[in-house]
Amino acid sequence: MMKYIFGLFIIIGLVVAGWLYNLYDEIKDDVNTVINYSPKQSTQFFDKDGNLIANTFKDENREYVKYDDIPARVIESLVAIEDTQFFEHYGINPDAISRAMIKNVKAGDYVEGASTLTQQLIKMLVLSREKKLMRKVKEALLAIRLETLLTKEEILERYLNHVYFGHGYYGIKTAAKGYFNKDLYELSLKEMAILVGLPRAPSFYDPTKNLKISLARANQVITRLNTLGWINKEQYESSMKEIPTIYNQTLTKNIAPYAVDYAISQLINDIPDILYGGYKIYLTIDLDAQQIAKDALKKSYDEAVKRDINFRKNPEDDSFVKELNGALVSIENSTGKILALVGGIDYNQSVFNRAFQSKRQAGSAIKPFLYQVALNEGYNPASQLFDISRTYNYTVGGVQKKWQPKNYGGNFQGIVTLRDSLTFSRNLSTLNLVTDVGVGLTTEALKNYGFKDIVDNLSITLGSMSVTLIEFSEAYSIFSNNGTQVKPYIIDQIINKNGDNVIFEPQFKEINKPEQSYLMTSILVDVVNKGTGKGAQVPGIELAGKTGTTNNNVDAWFCGYSPSIQTIVWFGNDNNTPMRRTETGGKIAAPVFSYFYKKYMEIHPEIPRNFIKPENVYTFNVNNKEELYTDVSVIPEIDSQIIYEPSNTNEEVLEF
Repeated sequence: MMKYIFGLFIIIGLVVAGWLYNLYDEIKDDVNTVINYSPKQSTQFFDKDGNLIANTFKDENREYVKYDDIPARVIESLVAIEDTQFFEHYGINPDAISRAMIKNVKAGDYVEGASTLTQQLIKMLVLSREKKLMRKVKEALLAIRLETLLTKEEILERYLNHVYFGHGYYGIKTAAKGYFNKDLYELSLKEMAILVGLPRAPSFYDPTKNLKISLARANQVITRLNTLGWINKEQYESSMKEIPTIYNQTLTKNIAPYAVDYAISQLINDIPDILYGGYKIYLTIDLDAQQIAKDALKKSYDEAVKRDINFRKNPEDDSFVKELNGALVSIENSTGKILALVGGIDYNQSVFNRAFQSKRQAGSAIKPFLYQVALNEGYNPASQLFDISRTYNYTVGGVQKKWQPKNYGGNFQGIVTLRDSLTFSRNLSTLNLVTDVGVGLTTEALKNYGFKDIVDNLSITLGSMSVTLIEFSEAYSIFSNNGTQVKPYIIDQIINKNGDNVIFEPQFKEINKPEQSYLMTSILVDVVNKGTGKGAQVPGIELAGKTGTTNNNVDAWFCGYSPSIQTIVWFGNDNNTPMRRTETGGKIAAPVFSYFYKKYMEIHPEIPRNFIKPENVYTFNVNNKEELYTDVSVIPEIDSQIIYEPSNTNEEVLEF
């Protein structure tokens, strides 16, 4: 009888063994997911000084860490509480399985598992979490196979990078930075114990929600380390008393969202996984400058809102407050590196990025380009222009119309110098200048400067073309960078998860000679010192710039630069309706520029303060005024007898 029973057991054993072999053969390749482990990783954005700006990710916020960079004490703590015999077993722990089976039989239910860390990794990456016998069998078989293909260290590296630590943190490096604002090597023993205790029930043990329970779990880890003799009495007692500081932080930590959004827009087409591919992206952004820019826009916005409230006839009409917005882009003159980019007053209220997604009319901020064309054609700052009224006849759809442009304020002076015409942004003398230089020649020059959608008529003098702040920044760099245009860029370097890097370089385009550009700079300095841009002044530094206001005050600009930094500021209503008449470039935009440079100088007092005049620019005294020239042959004779008496009845009529 015993022989039959023994034989039956042998047969059953062979059947089970055969079944296990077939099952193993069927599932053995499933471990490839673990072997070729390539998890989603957070991409990190840094400023020019290496300060973290933001994390971006898809589903899982994870920063990967190599095994060699994980402190030994973290490994010891994890093994102590989860799998003490990890370095001795071959994937499963028979002793633990036996103990668990006895407890489960006694309880009549599944109350305790016996999974090793290897089995837990298999469960996370390959199998479901169902508590079924078949899953446990597969788990054990795959764990045994995995241990023949990976080292213990490789298994731990995958485990600690993949496991969920609660609060949206995947991987122990992410959790350390999230909960404690520390790198792994900076953690105390108690902090390590908190982390390794989390994976069993991450939501329940989350220290931001249940600190007492989390500390109790950590104390179990420390007690286990002490019991095993892996820490001494002093370490045990001090760690048991410690209560670490816990941080409850957002997952992205995005402190410059408009800048990050622009950077992503530059990369997303070429690198589709840029948001979650584990890249480290170093931006040209200066976080200090970014914050100053944000504060400057908000301050001017708040003051405009106060003006609106004070002058509002209907207290219930807050449409101006709802629609008004602004943007700022600041670049390094010589390279085009973007130091600050703010696309709106409040990102939480509107993620629309007005720095690069919005095209607005340039208005009178276009004038320096028109005058630069004239300077390049032989005019000089002392050239005399006619500031007189003209009537322009034109046809639209077969209907004859008249255009009678005016200066801001309605007056005209007869004759003005080119310098004064631009300094005080006089429309009539600008129209006459462009007419004399030639509309065709001027429009071609504007296209060369980078402007698009240019119409071939005199409406260009009013800045009818639409531009983004990024485009305007590139165009204005011909002045700030001494005639050489630079392309604004925000990405300095990209490092992928394999350590390969791509470095971005400035892009240059030589357009004007430095001498010619300096003539324009000298005029734009006057704009700030005594013209329409006086609101942009900052004591102790030379600044050049131009205000810009479009018809009906729809857009307000200030575009300017110091010897080293250029800044473009825009304000307007998002729905393209007019602002109040008082909200001009000089009123609402120029103060932003002033605030930015004043505060920036406080933290960077070393920046250059004065523009340097090129050697081939000469100063001469004409009509008791000093003026600059690049060609001494065109210096005009002194003539103080020029008198012009404007007539309001005999206006010149031109066709265009």
